[in-house]
Amino acid sequence: MPVTDTTATPTAAGPAGDLGPRLGAVVQTDGTTFTLWAPAAERVELALIADDGSQRNLDLAHTGEFWTGFVAGVGPGQRYGYRVHGPFDPSHGLRFNPSKLLLDPYARAVDGSLDFASPLIYDSSDGDSAGHVPVSVVVGDSEPPPPICKPVHWGETVVYELHTKGFTKLHPDVPEHQRGTYAGLAHPSVIAYLQELGVTSVELLPIHQFLTEPAIAARGLPNYWGYNTLGYFAPHAAYSSAGTRGEQVAEFKAMVAAFHAAGIEVILDVVYNHTAEGGFDGPTLSFRGIDNRAYYRLGPGGTMYDVTGTGNSVDTSHPQVRRLLMDSLRYWVQEMGVDGFRFDLAVTLVRNERHEVDLVDHAFLSEVAADPVLGEVKLISEPWDVGNFGYQVGNFGTPWSEWNGKFRDSVRDVWRNTSDGVKDLAYRLSGSSDLYGDDGRYPYASINFVTAHDGFTLRDLVSYNHKHNEANHEDNRDGTDDNRSWNCGVEGPADDPAVVALRKRQMANLMSTLILSTGVPMITMGDECGRTQGGNNNAYCQDNEISWFDWSLPEQWADHLALTKKLIALRSAHPTLRQWHYFSGQPVVPGGRKDLSWIAPHGGEMNESDWHDGNLRTIGMFLAGDALRATDAEGNALTDSSFLLALNATSEIREVAVPDASWAPAYEVVLDTSNSMVTEVEAGATVPLPPLCLVLLRAL
Repeated sequence: MPVTDTTATPTAAGPAGDLGPRLGAVVQTDGTTFTLWAPAAERVELALIADDGSQRNLDLAHTGEFWTGFVAGVGPGQRYGYRVHGPFDPSHGLRFNPSKLLLDPYARAVDGSLDFASPLIYDSSDGDSAGHVPVSVVVGDSEPPPPICKPVHWGETVVYELHTKGFTKLHPDVPEHQRGTYAGLAHPSVIAYLQELGVTSVELLPIHQFLTEPAIAARGLPNYWGYNTLGYFAPHAAYSSAGTRGEQVAEFKAMVAAFHAAGIEVILDVVYNHTAEGGFDGPTLSFRGIDNRAYYRLGPGGTMYDVTGTGNSVDTSHPQVRRLLMDSLRYWVQEMGVDGFRFDLAVTLVRNERHEVDLVDHAFLSEVAADPVLGEVKLISEPWDVGNFGYQVGNFGTPWSEWNGKFRDSVRDVWRNTSDGVKDLAYRLSGSSDLYGDDGRYPYASINFVTAHDGFTLRDLVSYNHKHNEANHEDNRDGTDDNRSWNCGVEGPADDPAVVALRKRQMANLMSTLILSTGVPMITMGDECGRTQGGNNNAYCQDNEISWFDWSLPEQWADHLALTKKLIALRSAHPTLRQWHYFSGQPVVPGGRKDLSWIAPHGGEMNESDWHDGNLRTIGMFLAGDALRATDAEGNALTDSSFLLALNATSEIREVAVPDASWAPAYEVVLDTSNSMVTEVEAGATVPLPPLCLVLLRAL
């Protein structure tokens, strides 16, 4: 048990808000103020940790629910933690244990690692956990926030999901000591690649300080993706090339500044739904030892109520827990310069005190919607968790955009020839108005994706019928079996030129459908150039070549990379291909052309029997460039070329009729995934549409 050798001087921790003083370590001219919210604690000690591991323990003063004290002479770089005293009664949710050195929930930097093998990190041991757990680091405010990035309108956004380490670990231009770090991601060659690709925003897999779960470490593997957060204010220290005593903060800000200078937004994938402390038998590292009953959803007998599949769920029905989340979000915007957030398992965050989903009155939603800081950034929900009624695609309302899992499933099913006709695909191509058009949102509420970090890569989607996750050491039980994939006739790598060509065409079809659909496209790292994970659809624990970006691929897959660039450039150049308003299927002005028309293979508009034909896999989509609802900066109506997008998802040639001259006199073929179409098509002509092919025609 630590011995208190002095008492910190009581002091106010900063301007008081509705929920209390400023929390965390606040550097002042001649020292630092430490403040912790621990309402049920009986005593709180601040442990100042020297470089040699020795500790100086000081009692904090108690004012209401807060414990605070000023320590003279302490400044940036100082390592510290808390020891919180109180009753230990796990069956009633009380997990106080002063032998556990606890991380400050508001720590802006974290130093050290977790000793997975030590029993001292668990409640069952009374030994001192110091030296076996990561610790907090005092960080000052000397580094200014990065310059603000000119906001990219949602309607013009193209998201690129990447892993901070994996994207640069093998990059030949990045200095070796910076590969896999924030500095590596900011390297000019890396940013130039993204600029040339044409994306507007990078979405970083979790960069909040995270840990590997003990059970995964026991298999000799790490948590690579990072969905196991411990510190909601701290950049993950292992991604820093400069140091872990606060240097990671400056390096992260410099990375954001480099992206902003290139006109690229930075969006963070954030994991507020659970923490790295795991289930009932997990380690005590921070929240559990500060106030287990407040931070977590509990079940009978002090068990953890889990709707995340990780062992615990954060309880956002508690106002101080919501304050933690809101303070964290504002910090990353105001101090670290980020431009938006993607909320992992967001449904968990809108469960009430009865653990029920509440998308109408939950305080988290209202606080986010009313916050002036968060009102200026992009907010994306992953609209599901694993609890009851956890699938909530289309239900988050303003100001949220959502990962559209139905887009992914529909597009995959059509191109593998298992869909029930084309009716659902038509909704996805046109912005998913059935999901987002009834609550005041726009098409860009739909974050369209065909792949993500979780699941097959695009290349693997057309190369494997089944997952191959043996490297995860879980006997291939992990990862979904619902891949909606098609291996094109051969499982895994193939030498047959016909199979290789078919796979490339299918990749082109999927990428084209993604980028040309109304909504916001999200491309997964490496899908533009054939990245493979060897059939692993759950590479969360593969910090190696399975997951890393192979920088020889852009040259090997130059044709697919060129196609992706062309698609993004077409989308950027033509407002017809990135519409901000839902289609009505009616003229915008009296006597004008319909904004959207669906064309059947016979050349006329789709009729009721066409829509209910479960075997139909061929459809055309006419987008009228003179019927746009968007306006330019001066408020003038925009006009653009009209386009006819046509696809044939069958394995046979389909004879299709081009609409007559009342639509357009002729069309120029600007995109053809089969590379076999003629360059120009006359109105009214009947043309053979190749099997498994998507074409984009521009009206002349």
